[in-house]
Amino acid sequence: MSSAVGIKEELSAANGAGAPGSTLSRAAWQDFAGLYPTDKECLASFLALELAEVLQGAKPANLVCLANKRRSCGRNLYLLWKEYGAALLEESGLKVRVLDDRGSSILLLLYSHEALGGLLAQKSVRIILGKAGYGSVHDFDAVLDELETRVTGEGFPHEIGVFLGYPLKDVIGFMGWAPLAFTCQGPWKIFGKPEQSLRLAQCHRECRSRMSHRLASGCNPVECLRTRIGTVADAYQQQAPLFLAVS
Repeated sequence: MSSAVGIKEELSAANGAGAPGSTLSRAAWQDFAGLYPTDKECLASFLALELAEVLQGAKPANLVCLANKRRSCGRNLYLLWKEYGAALLEESGLKVRVLDDRGSSILLLLYSHEALGGLLAQKSVRIILGKAGYGSVHDFDAVLDELETRVTGEGFPHEIGVFLGYPLKDVIGFMGWAPLAFTCQGPWKIFGKPEQSLRLAQCHRECRSRMSHRLASGCNPVECLRTRIGTVADAYQQQAPLFLAVS
């Protein structure tokens, strides 16, 4: 366990542990995957980091792709998902829609039902999805059914950015539905005035940093999935619900 302790110390230093006012940096999952000895904890640590923004209320959903191959921790997360995924999600309170399972990999939409349901109920969102060809925009399950059909079809649905909580102006700008100039490249392509989008992207980074710090400090990853830590996202949401802004 001495190597594991060393990893914890290095990551705690990198994440600014014990430094008031310091900006949290983001560690990659591979950096601390070896801290968790059981299969369930290994998968939980991966999911906790990949879902950090959802768990903290900054995004309604995230896409997670698990390849059917051995990872740096020595385990196959695709197979671990098949065995432990349902139980872990039940403990977390999050939901999943399997968008595509090819055997070689699986693509998951992991989401907060409350947050995604609230987003899809917005008039502006329903207008966009209706224009994109979604028939039953008032039916939550039907909308996800249509998304799943499109993911497994030809091409990839660009409107998926709506489901991930990207600013609507950026989604319709990317789809060419509005005369918005491409402004800059962040975690997604940003169109029009960039300030709101960049603040949202920064919020997402802070959520990841906060979660990586918890994991690197030895927090039980199952508990990280179960416990909401909404400080960053709550402060952000109090300023403005920017992911709903079209203009």
